Amino acid sequence: QLEMRGQALWVTQAQQRWASSLPMNTVVLFVPQQESWVVERMGRFHRILEPGLNFLIPILDKIRYVQSLKEIVIDVPEQSAVSLDNVTLQIDGVLYLRILDPFKASYGVEDPEYAVTQLAQTTMRSELGKLTLDKVFRERETLNTNIVHSINQASDDWGIRCLRYEIKDIHVPPRVKESMQMQVEAERKKRATVLESEGHKEAAINVAEGRKQAQILASEGQKTEQINKAAGEANAVLAKAEAKAKAIRLLSDALAEQNGNAAASLSVAEQYVSAFSNLAKESNTILLPSNSGDISGMVTQAMTIYGSLAKQSSKKLESVSPEWAMEKSEELVPPAQ
Repeated sequence: QLEMRGQALWVTQAQQRWASSLPMNTVVLFVPQQESWVVERMGRFHRILEPGLNFLIPILDKIRYVQSLKEIVIDVPEQSAVSLDNVTLQIDGVLYLRILDPFKASYGVEDPEYAVTQLAQTTMRSELGKLTLDKVFRERETLNTNIVHSINQASDDWGIRCLRYEIKDIHVPPRVKESMQMQVEAERKKRATVLESEGHKEAAINVAEGRKQAQILASEGQKTEQINKAAGEANAVLAKAEAKAKAIRLLSDALAEQNGNAAASLSVAEQYVSAFSNLAKESNTILLPSNSGDISGMVTQAMTIYGSLAKQSSKKLESVSPEWAMEKSEELVPPAQ
């Protein structure tokens, strides 16, 4: 009833506006810009006055309609509509239109603005019945475009062009609004839980990746350490071998010189005395020869063994090259102490 009263009031105001806006025939008339005056002569359509200076015949000519060619803004009253999922909505909007043909707008329909408004309301109801509640909020632009297209198809005979239609407010029932808020809260909680789980997942991945990198670096460090240690030990062995070989060469050269046997005897005697000085330092059990006090006999015995070994090796080396014989003789020489 309130909607019908509002429409009746709107029609009454529109009729008053149309009636009060009709100018009188004063023979000489000045038509404003962006307006078209429809003139009837003796009750029939005669012509449309263009903006500027115009002349009419008194009594015979009468200005019957005044159409504005400007863009017109019309508030579409709030109305109820049922969506595809049976939810009752209260929707209002704004309609933007323009008169393109003053003749059709004057004689094609009684009140063009009111006709377009009613057409917009019925079209809105039919379009909303094709969409669910969620799509109504997501596809407002599509809904506006469909309403404009439907209005333009029906209003071609009225000389009116609908430029655009905008939905102002959409009101839903309180219970539906509460359920929508609960749905939004549930969706937000879901996204928060998903984000939190993704954060834990990324943190666990980062920790595992860090441990992996640490193990790789530790293994590479151990590998490098072992390589360096092995290289150091090999260098040490080579250095010891080179030093021993050099000592053997020097001892061989010394024995080959004059009085070399006497020097060897002196070295053996010194080692013998040094060995006796270290007796009983590492163990309580000592095995001694019967002539341990005869130093000269021990030296003579050692030199005799050395002489016999040297003679045997010299006989074997006669059939080989001098270089190889020299190397073997150097190996038989005892190291210097």
